[in-house]
Amino acid sequence: MLRSPAGATLGCVSATEAGLLLAVFAACAVEAVEAATIVLAIGTVRGWSSAWAGTAAGLGVLAVVVAALGPALTAIPIGVLRLVVGGLLLTFGLQWLRKAVLRAGGVKALSDEDVRFARERGAALAQGDRRASGIDPYGFAVSFKGVLLEGLEVAFIVVTFGASDGHVAAAAATAVAAVLVVAGAVALARAPLRRVPENTLKFAVGVMLTSFGMFWGVEGAGANWPGGEAALPGVIAWVALVALGLAAMLRRRTAGAPQAAGMGA
Repeated sequence: MLRSPAGATLGCVSATEAGLLLAVFAACAVEAVEAATIVLAIGTVRGWSSAWAGTAAGLGVLAVVVAALGPALTAIPIGVLRLVVGGLLLTFGLQWLRKAVLRAGGVKALSDEDVRFARERGAALAQGDRRASGIDPYGFAVSFKGVLLEGLEVAFIVVTFGASDGHVAAAAATAVAAVLVVAGAVALARAPLRRVPENTLKFAVGVMLTSFGMFWGVEGAGANWPGGEAALPGVIAWVALVALGLAAMLRRRTAGAPQAAGMGA
């Protein structure tokens, strides 16, 4: 049965597990949108057979990574595992959160799938005519690289999240569901998914990864959180407030920079 952090029954999985799976879904959806944009650009220019072949090869490598690392991690004692997982999630989470804060603060450009599509399409066109038949090497290589690089971080997130609570299969299934949702949306739209709130999702994923990393890292080090799992929502809220505060500070600095420069001139 599902228990809330306070212990109330809510369903089939705990609130912590539900938050874990939500973070996996969001992270995978974000990376799937970016990978789909690359594959879409390659498919329209270099041919769909090459794009699909590269995509299938990339997904195959990611599946092997998850299948190989999952059992290896779950064999580690739980205390050591949570310390390792906490460190890995903090590494991933702080990278996501740093970029998200910089985007929200106006220091770094927002992710734009139209720009990414145009860039990939222009690069594909610059390679000249594609092969009349068979697999186009450039189309295959770019699709494979795009899917693999965008998905590799998610594969590690799936493995580390799943291994920490013994739910690698559930995390992997959630990731597959996110990929299918994005793939279906791209197939229907036949265009970059510009309406997906990608930047907001990246901010939320950064907050979730950082929070889980802190939570499990402390537990793995042998300390206890007040209230156990009940402390997790508080950790998430604290990380979110700090990140939002930093973004607001950056926005004020960015807005004041031109004015200060003008006054100095």
